[in-house]
Amino acid sequence: MQTGVSTGTAQRIGVPREIFPGEKRVATVPEVVEKLIKLGFKVSIESGAGDLANFSDDTYRAAGAEVIEGAAALWAASDVVFKVRGPSADEVGLMREGGTLVSFIWPAQNPELMQQLTAKKATVLAIDALPRMLSRAQKMDALTSQAGVAGYRAVIEAANAFGRFFNGQITAAGKVPPAKVFIAGAGVAGLAAIGTAAGLGAIVRANDTRAEVADQVTSLGGEFVKVDYEEEGGGGGGYAKVMSEGFQQAQRDMYAKQAREVDIIITTALIPGKPAPKLITADMVKSMKPGSVIVDMAAEQGGNCELTEPGQAVVKHGVTIVGYTDLVSRLSKQSSTLYASNLFRLTEELCKTKDGIINVNMEDDAIRGLTVTKEGTITWPAPAPKLPAAATAVAAKPATAPAAKKGHGHGAPSEPMAGSKLAIMFGVAAALFWLIGASAPKEFLSHFTVFVLACFVGYMVVWNVKPALHTPLMSVTNAISSIIAIGALVQISPMGSAVDRPNDLITWVAAAGIVLTAINMFGGFAVTQRMLAMFRK
Repeated sequence: MQTGVSTGTAQRIGVPREIFPGEKRVATVPEVVEKLIKLGFKVSIESGAGDLANFSDDTYRAAGAEVIEGAAALWAASDVVFKVRGPSADEVGLMREGGTLVSFIWPAQNPELMQQLTAKKATVLAIDALPRMLSRAQKMDALTSQAGVAGYRAVIEAANAFGRFFNGQITAAGKVPPAKVFIAGAGVAGLAAIGTAAGLGAIVRANDTRAEVADQVTSLGGEFVKVDYEEEGGGGGGYAKVMSEGFQQAQRDMYAKQAREVDIIITTALIPGKPAPKLITADMVKSMKPGSVIVDMAAEQGGNCELTEPGQAVVKHGVTIVGYTDLVSRLSKQSSTLYASNLFRLTEELCKTKDGIINVNMEDDAIRGLTVTKEGTITWPAPAPKLPAAATAVAAKPATAPAAKKGHGHGAPSEPMAGSKLAIMFGVAAALFWLIGASAPKEFLSHFTVFVLACFVGYMVVWNVKPALHTPLMSVTNAISSIIAIGALVQISPMGSAVDRPNDLITWVAAAGIVLTAINMFGGFAVTQRMLAMFRK
């Protein structure tokens, strides 16, 4: 099978049953099978592959997939294999030589697997190697979709193990205080946990080594707890980096304080290619209140708590420590649906011609980053993605030219004008008004005075308002300014009035003015109401 040249025959995508202990997910779902078939592919599913995620063989058949009995037959028939977990040595042995595999691989942690796949001359796309800094790669980002599910499930597990309500209540039997939850790490999983815990009514606190996530924590209803030590913790790709010893000591002091105060701790800290950092010590666990809960989401990589037992929920020093390594699988239907959608979006990028044949284009930054082996040759790690020319130019500009002093924009306070400049301006304005007053008709002067005052008031109202408020402000001022409709109504007043009637042209212009200003008036208030409704719960 060729991955870069059209063979003229639609390729078959195979989805085997996951054999990793405790894994309940499946790599595609019936809804996505239909979309893959529309791209021109044939789809085969191993019998029973979706049972643990509540997708029966019959639902796959109804979607157009072929259900095949036995893993050996499925692997032998498939040009492209979609999996969740990386293949075992036995599964690699079943793989077609020169075939294509899309799965979680973790190449840095699995060098033996990489060698086995290259021996099969396989083309392997590791979904965990996606360059996450590319905005167009977000639709394919399975790490993000699965981490969000895990963060949600972590809170549910904490609530299950905790002996009280999350939200505070006042009942006839007494007052129930809200639970206090501390979340260590505000990546995708941490943010999902913050939103879920806050939604359940808990008091939520969170910390992360990356200071830029503080606003995200606050927006989800949490309180960002800072470490009393200045150091930037961004490590690229959405992960944190290893911090200095000074920072780690200050962080441990903060964690120790939180452990004494809160009821639930959820840890999410991971560093790519390294064991999970130890954040919660045995002494911190001892200091926690009896009945407290720790959910260690990093248990599979060793855990963030010293007392975590991967795969188990244990009670130590009166604290329940949940170290499940299958949080995502505990919501297998939801996580499988999201993962299948990620792989479908990737398939769209691989098969832009919609002829059922994938093309692993190594010139595409996203595909290049995903590809860890190409036809038996190891291509991992990928070079850094190319930055857009515009972004490069913007980044280089401040280094080559000093920033010019900017004038005041909308909403910014103004500095007093120089005395000489102010005197000249008023002198010119006075001379202009004198010339107009000396030559213009008496009726014109009253209208002109109103016009000048309207311009001055409009300038002061609009210019001194913050830009964020411009849309609702302008919609209201447009509606109010439509008072001009009264002037048009006077022009087309009944013929019995004593005033001289305008000619027909002026009458028709006035009528058109009434129509347009009515639209402006009612439209302005309608837009304002819709804008204000966006800020109401």
